[in-house]
Amino acid sequence: MSATPMQRMLAGELYRADDAQIQAAQAATREWLVRYNAALELAPAQRHALLAERLGAVGAGSEIRPPFHCDYGFNLRLGSGVFLNFNCVILDVVEVEIGDGTQIGPAVQIYAADHPRDPAQRRDGWEFGRPVRIGRNVWIGGGAILLPGVTVGDDALIGAGAVVTRDVPAGATVAGNPARIVSPRTPTA
Repeated sequence: MSATPMQRMLAGELYRADDAQIQAAQAATREWLVRYNAALELAPAQRHALLAERLGAVGAGSEIRPPFHCDYGFNLRLGSGVFLNFNCVILDVVEVEIGDGTQIGPAVQIYAADHPRDPAQRRDGWEFGRPVRIGRNVWIGGGAILLPGVTVGDDALIGAGAVVTRDVPAGATVAGNPARIVSPRTPTA
């Protein structure tokens, strides 16, 4: 039995987003985003309840300040005490995990969506996803961009405006475009 386009998308395989099931999921997310993004004046607990309606997981005390944008929501997993500031964008065609206590600055963009390098496949509308994993107690500065498939280790720091094109080791500080290690992990007392 052949996999549906939605199953192929979730598995990180080539798929086309013009599939009816995928478009229905996107429409449901857009409707949810309208409600969530109108909820800025609500108490954090009320916004947390809204997040729990759509996200794959949302830990205790996690907060996303609206406006917020994502593709599906159900592929996004937040640990406890995660904070995303205003205007974050997460393209979650596959799983995006954000670990406990991670803080994400305004206008950060996290992309799990990718496109074939072959121009004919792109022209025909094919795309795929690569999971993004962000560890615990990570700090991501405003305007940073994380590209598909990257893993950020626990306790890492990502400078404002950095473009993260490859994995970031635990405890490292990276900055720039493309992001490079500017400070290796230092032992803590």
